[in-house]
Amino acid sequence: MKLRAGLLSPFRVLDLTDELGFLCGKILGDLGADVIKIERPGGDPARGIGPFFHGRPDPEKSLYWFGFNNNKRGVTLNLESPRGRELFSRLAAGADFLIESCAPGYLDGLDLGYAALSRTNPRLVHTSITPFGQTGPYSRFLASDIEILAMSGCMSLTGDPERPPLRASFPQSYHWTGSYAAAGTLMAHLHRQRSGEGQQVDVSAQACLLWAFSHAHVFWDLNRHLEKRAGSFMTGRSITGAKMRVFWPCKDGYLNFIIYGGEAGRRTNQALVEWMDSKGMAPEFFKDKEWKTFDIAAVTQEEIDQMEEPIARFFERVTKREFLEQVIQREMLGYPVAAVQEIFENPQLEARQFWQGLEHPELGTSIVYPGGFAKFSDAPCRIWRRAPLIGEHNEEIYCGEIGLKKEELAELKRERVI
Repeated sequence: MKLRAGLLSPFRVLDLTDELGFLCGKILGDLGADVIKIERPGGDPARGIGPFFHGRPDPEKSLYWFGFNNNKRGVTLNLESPRGRELFSRLAAGADFLIESCAPGYLDGLDLGYAALSRTNPRLVHTSITPFGQTGPYSRFLASDIEILAMSGCMSLTGDPERPPLRASFPQSYHWTGSYAAAGTLMAHLHRQRSGEGQQVDVSAQACLLWAFSHAHVFWDLNRHLEKRAGSFMTGRSITGAKMRVFWPCKDGYLNFIIYGGEAGRRTNQALVEWMDSKGMAPEFFKDKEWKTFDIAAVTQEEIDQMEEPIARFFERVTKREFLEQVIQREMLGYPVAAVQEIFENPQLEARQFWQGLEHPELGTSIVYPGGFAKFSDAPCRIWRRAPLIGEHNEEIYCGEIGLKKEELAELKRERVI
């Protein structure tokens, strides 16, 4: 069966996002959409975010830019100028999607908001990505990753209880937000396919972080109890208030394992006991425990401590690779905490041909990238092109597609319109 070019290959996206929305455009590009990244003349400020190729700061060599803006063509455009607004309107008239992370009301003030653009393009899906949404008491507030993580409540659950709350080391909020923005954009696209109607999608980064809590937020709704950070432990699974270890030191790093409840958990607990017993490290009370009737909701701290002590001693003798092999073989729940190099060498990712080499002619080399986020039956999801250089596709799009003459393009460049 011959694969199609991409699931979204007939569709065009205009990308006016900053870091908060880069991933949204990349996901649509991975699916085959023609994504046009629009930067200010001189380039997007995010090109200054490191690390850089060979460690040399350069707006054309930001690995951050490479990672989140591949699968996009690139043009420069000054939306503050009348000529720039006119060119943007022409682009938007033929676009299927507009994704942006401007402050609420900014595009409306330029007569480039959804109300204006939908008059000439009623099928347009316009996705607006902001820290706190288009309306509400915080809608006009600025926020970086750390503020979004804090205002969403995520930081209240991260870190040791006796120390200050922690922000995840990489800007996680931007990527939760970008992925949810992509999902919202595609849902609006599905509605358009059925009804012919476009719409504006309002994406609040604060709201997108809800699922980063996992199940913690429902404790207030159900029990009027606020979960608190517990470091390498977790609470709230037992009505006794028992805390349970989540991360365990092992021979060469850390493992994730929890004493679980439910049928899957009981099978995992039994499998771990059998593994420990094969090594002569399962105490008698562990082997005699009736896991089929084990109730995690009623377990006490004393019981948890008794069970975790021999598990901790056992895991200290286990490597991460050995743990992963046994988890798979014994059908257990758990995983090793992998370093970047270990992820790169992961046999499952290698078997799925996840890593993809991409040529960078401007650097005279190729770079290995994480490939498409999924595999589909009749269309590829992959990296199609490297991230654009500053204004790389100005002539291709403004002259080749809009119909400007090269002389006009040169004049627009002199006037800092592009």
